Amino acid sequence: MRGSVIRGSKRAGVFSVALSGVLSLAATVAVGVTRASGVASTGAQDKDKSGVNVTVTNKDGSEAGLTVSAQATAKEAGLPVYPGARPVKGDGDGSAAAKLGLWGSSFGFKLVVLKMESNDSPEKVAAFYQKALSKYGNVLNCSDPSKTASDKDKGDASKKLTCGDDKPDAGGMLFKAGSKEKQHIVGVKPNGTGSSFQLLYLEARTDDEKTPA
Repeated sequence: MRGSVIRGSKRAGVFSVALSGVLSLAATVAVGVTRASGVASTGAQDKDKSGVNVTVTNKDGSEAGLTVSAQATAKEAGLPVYPGARPVKGDGDGSAAAKLGLWGSSFGFKLVVLKMESNDSPEKVAAFYQKALSKYGNVLNCSDPSKTASDKDKGDASKKLTCGDDKPDAGGMLFKAGSKEKQHIVGVKPNGTGSSFQLLYLEARTDDEKTPA
């Protein structure tokens, strides 16, 4: 993804799809959700230029749904907007924001992505978001290997958030907080005399967790 400040074996591909293919993906996946439900008795679909929202109710009362949108807010990512920041314009991905949600009776997935820029230095933006991320617990600095040694701690492998394969582009910074199921991620890199950054929220629901909104 051109302009990305985050690299990772799988995650970078997801972000790229979310930002560059959000509208074309909507129509294809919406049909897939409806077909996958098999025995749907009722269904509702809202579509406009920004995306698609589909909900299907099966005969047994269970629901499945899909939300794909080229609009998202920092609040949905669980983080504040950096003072004076603005959405990235003229990016090759064609959108500065994306939101993707997919859920059913036993699964759920939610992704929120925002790409922004500021006239302030990357260090100043990074410090702001390190503080903001701290409300979700320990903040991982995935751009500094010396500060991620605790990632190898296996004390709570099922819930513990790690940097994994995620790392910033050369010269950038990457921070994560939360849990494996609910990840808040910020990537920052230099952009001319200022900086560009991404705010990301990734949620994966298991059977006993609430459906992503």
